[in-house]
Amino acid sequence: MKKIITSESVNVGHPDKTCDVIADCFLDAALAQDANSQMAVECAIKNNKLFIYGEATTKAKINYNGIAKKILKYVGYDASKFKIVKEISCQSPDINSAVVKKKVTANDQGIMFGYACNETDECLPLGYVIANKLMEQYEKFRLTNKNYFADAKSQVSVEYVNNVPKKITTVLLSVSHSDSVSVTKVRADIKKYVVDKVLIKYNAYVDSSICLLINAGGKFTIWGSFADSGCVGRKIVVDSYGGVARVGGGCFSSKNATKVDRSAAYYLRYVAKSLVSAGLVDRCELNISYGFGLSQPISFNIETFGTEKVGLEKLYKIVNNNFNFLPSNIIKELDLLKPIYAKTACYGHFGKPDYAWEQVKKLKI
Repeated sequence: MKKIITSESVNVGHPDKTCDVIADCFLDAALAQDANSQMAVECAIKNNKLFIYGEATTKAKINYNGIAKKILKYVGYDASKFKIVKEISCQSPDINSAVVKKKVTANDQGIMFGYACNETDECLPLGYVIANKLMEQYEKFRLTNKNYFADAKSQVSVEYVNNVPKKITTVLLSVSHSDSVSVTKVRADIKKYVVDKVLIKYNAYVDSSICLLINAGGKFTIWGSFADSGCVGRKIVVDSYGGVARVGGGCFSSKNATKVDRSAAYYLRYVAKSLVSAGLVDRCELNISYGFGLSQPISFNIETFGTEKVGLEKLYKIVNNNFNFLPSNIIKELDLLKPIYAKTACYGHFGKPDYAWEQVKKLKI
C-alpha cells in the first residue's frame, strides 16, 4: 500500500517559534540560579509589541526585558523599538502545595505521547528529520547573507510503500528576503545553498520526479511579527514528530520539569527510542496520562503497529522492569533541573544526540 506523509518545520524567525525560544530562555535563566524554579512564563508577539505573561515561583532574578531583546535582536528585529508589557505572578499556592512535596508530583493533568521508528539514524520519521535539517541549514545560510531573514518554513513529503519510506516526493520551502532579491534569485540560492546541501545525504530517496517548491507564493518581504502574530505553544506538531505520531494536549516550551506535558513526553521518547534501538519493535507510539498532584500515571499504552518482535505482554513487562514513570524519577533520570531548554526550542525537541532523552538505555530483557 502506498501513502504520502508530510512533515514540516519552522525557523527561529517564525513568530510562534520566536516566542518559544524567548520563553525557554526565561526558563533557563531561572534554572541557572534556582534549580527548583516553577516556571510557566510565556509570551506573545505582534508588530513591535511583546507581551510577557505567566507564573514564576523562583528565587532567581530574571531580566525578562533583557533576555527578550537579546533574542529579538538575534532574530533580526530592531529590539530598541519594541514595546514590552509584562504580567507575571507567582504560581498558585494551591498548585504549588500539591506538586512540591517530598517527592514531586505531576503539575497538571494531561496525556503525553512518545514515538520512535527505525527508518533513520535518529529513530525519527524521514520527512521530519529532513524538514528540520532544511531549517537548520537555512539558518546557517541566512546568518551569512544580509538579504535573507529569519522567518522561514519547510515541508517535506515522503512516499511510503507498506510503511517503508521509498522516495521524497515534494520539498517545499518559504523563506523571507529583502526587496533587493528577486524571487528567481531566491529560488536559485535556496536550492543551491540549502536544499542541495541537505538532500545530498538522502540521495537514495531522490529521483527525477521530486517536486521542489521554493517561495511558491512569490515574494516574502514582510516577515515575522509584522506579517503574522505569534505565541508560545502553537507549533506542537513541529516540536514533536512532524505529524507522524500523535501529540499530547500541552506544549513544551516555557515549562519546567514538574510539568509532565514536557518531562513525561521526553521520557516517553526515551523509552520508545530504547525499545526500537534494542530491536524489539520497528516503530512504536507510547501514551501515558497523569492527574494533577498524583505520582503514579493513570494509564499507559504501547502501540507497535504490528511491528513488535516479542509478544505485547512481554513488551509491557520489559518496559515495567526498565523504566519508572514517577515524575520525581523522570526528573532525576533525565537530569531535567539544569538550564538545557533554550536549545530545544527550534528544530524539534527530539533527535539531537546530546539530549538525555535521546540516549539509549541498555535494557534488561
